Amino acid sequence: MAKEFLKDHVCTVTGGAQGIGWATARELAEAGGTVYVCDISEANLETARAQAAQLPWPERFHFARCDVSNREQLEGWLAGIQKEAGRIDVLINNAAFVRWADVSDMPVEEVEKTMQVGFNAIVYATKAVLPSMLANKRGHIVNMGSSAGRVFVGGSSAAYTAVKAAVDGYTQTMQLELRGTPVHAMLVRPGTVAGTDFFRKHVPSSRMPRMADFVPPVSPEEVAEAIVQGLARRSAIIDVPRSLGMIYVMFQHAPGVLRWLTRMGGHAQSDFGKAPKQRAS
Repeated sequence: MAKEFLKDHVCTVTGGAQGIGWATARELAEAGGTVYVCDISEANLETARAQAAQLPWPERFHFARCDVSNREQLEGWLAGIQKEAGRIDVLINNAAFVRWADVSDMPVEEVEKTMQVGFNAIVYATKAVLPSMLANKRGHIVNMGSSAGRVFVGGSSAAYTAVKAAVDGYTQTMQLELRGTPVHAMLVRPGTVAGTDFFRKHVPSSRMPRMADFVPPVSPEEVAEAIVQGLARRSAIIDVPRSLGMIYVMFQHAPGVLRWLTRMGGHAQSDFGKAPKQRAS
């Protein structure tokens, strides 16, 4: 990958002040991009600003608070960037609303919020930037899916599974529509990502199956690196880790067997709120 291959590129990241979003923002800036980050959490934005100030290129970051489920706010944020910078070259749709509860326990309002943040916002943002990307003859749209949207084995939130399945279908269909155009759409499907608010605040590690203890989780930085490599290669789908492909095949051909395996041994005992151990290079 060429050094600073995103130089002169204007990048946007929703839900970008923590976890995968902030790791991706840093990776985009390291690749030369000017990065506009939005997040709903003032606390996360404050932390990200402080961390950005310590990086070699703090001037590459711009931060704003935005509730992406509010169409007017999200479109206003993107329109402001286009007016200020002249265009948007990279759109990373990363924001998510996470509540992990059984269907019988989860309020309808939280199910609706899950879809508003995780899917509707993708539609709002895509419709806001795609026409100018096509006119400018360049652009990348990256949508954050999940292995949970492909493999239905229980233990997950039905609302989260549904929104990620929707993102999967929306992105892959959009790829077919954009075939032959200069705009690249990419679907990212992480597995277990440790060391973020996803597990620290929203999802008890005990909701994960016991087999998750034996599959090394990935870090936000690993996902971010895969995203930027995917941009450089114009990849269609990125699974992190790549071994997820074997699980998809197994679920497709023997879903009952995979569901049985995930029930073996009860719940996970690891704390996925902690950052994963660094892999040896």
